[in-house]
Amino acid sequence: MKIAESYSHLNGLEYLLVHKPGLWDDVQSVVAEVDAEQCRTKVSKEVRTKGKMLYSPVAMNAAFERLFRARSWQESRVTYWVTRSERLIRQTLNLPAEEQKREIEAAGETPYFSYNQTDFIKDRVATEVQFGKYAFVAYDLFVKHLAFYVGDHIDLGIEILPVKSLQSQMSSGVPYYEGELYNRVRQGRGVPAVPLVLVGIAC
Repeated sequence: MKIAESYSHLNGLEYLLVHKPGLWDDVQSVVAEVDAEQCRTKVSKEVRTKGKMLYSPVAMNAAFERLFRARSWQESRVTYWVTRSERLIRQTLNLPAEEQKREIEAAGETPYFSYNQTDFIKDRVATEVQFGKYAFVAYDLFVKHLAFYVGDHIDLGIEILPVKSLQSQMSSGVPYYEGELYNRVRQGRGVPAVPLVLVGIAC
């Protein structure tokens, strides 16, 4: 596969190229090593493409995971506790998880366990490969990447998506680069408040 398009939000790509060029090399190498044709394993059951062989999101995700793990990109989770009180959330937001729970209970409220997870993180850069449903991209950008950035776990996030020409040969509902670039630009220059690199991949 190849990187067909990229978009730098809040100088995300520039930061990578200057401060962590080895990580950008990793991303380019992983994309180049994914053999898309080996992932064309899904027989379509949808009306518009019935019987046609499509690229399998599951197979593509597995290929990316294997290649990123081989380069020491690891999954990361940040745990925290939530409650119904805005005041308590603000009060406990920056505390360690165990202290959050104690403070919420001490205030007489019920704490609920939660976490944020990112698929690949290395040297304070997080990467998500998104072949799921289009709504997941907004969650990646506005929850995952932003939460890890605000929590001082990463310096920027990378979002890898198929370009439209590839997405059109996948299941319906898969997000695509051009659409998500439009959504990103429409939000305005500073939203979300985390440096990002959107990457559009093609065969």
